[in-house]
Amino acid sequence: MKRLVLSVIVLLIGIPGHTFGQSEPGNPAQARIIKEVRHELLMLPYFGVFDNIGFQVSGDTVTLVGQVTRPTLKSDSENVVKRIEGVSRVDNKIEVLPPSSMDDQLRVSLFRAIYGFPSLEKYSLGVQKPIRIIVKSGHVTLEGVVDNEADKNTAGLRANGVPGIFSVTNNLHVVPS
Repeated sequence: MKRLVLSVIVLLIGIPGHTFGQSEPGNPAQARIIKEVRHELLMLPYFGVFDNIGFQVSGDTVTLVGQVTRPTLKSDSENVVKRIEGVSRVDNKIEVLPPSSMDDQLRVSLFRAIYGFPSLEKYSLGVQKPIRIIVKSGHVTLEGVVDNEADKNTAGLRANGVPGIFSVTNNLHVVPS
């Protein structure tokens, strides 16, 4: 299950050709659903670097997973996926992170520490950032992909250096470009 969610994260941030070993479905209808779900989620207006949404397609059922900072993003995700032709059921397991001004301050500090560091600035290009910064009650999880092990380690070190962080879990995956 974890491997599948990670492959979906890669799909969401738009890195072509890398799906962590997930094979393309043999069913053309399911392949179309996967493509449309990915597209609809990427087009959500408030989906940002502090949100992490993944999905799994099983037949005509789509399971949404991840963490978001806005409750409307959870419901918007479910609503856009429900409208896709061929989807009869959406299981929305997206967690809405609790509102916290401390966490909001940490998010800004983490964004600057990671995306403002010279060797990681290349990841700041584009609309959807490949390094997702999830903050929950002072605990940080880095999700997404980077080009090499050095960038993964640098992102983790930069996150650990932000004052006020209780813990950092570095779930970044190396996917060479």
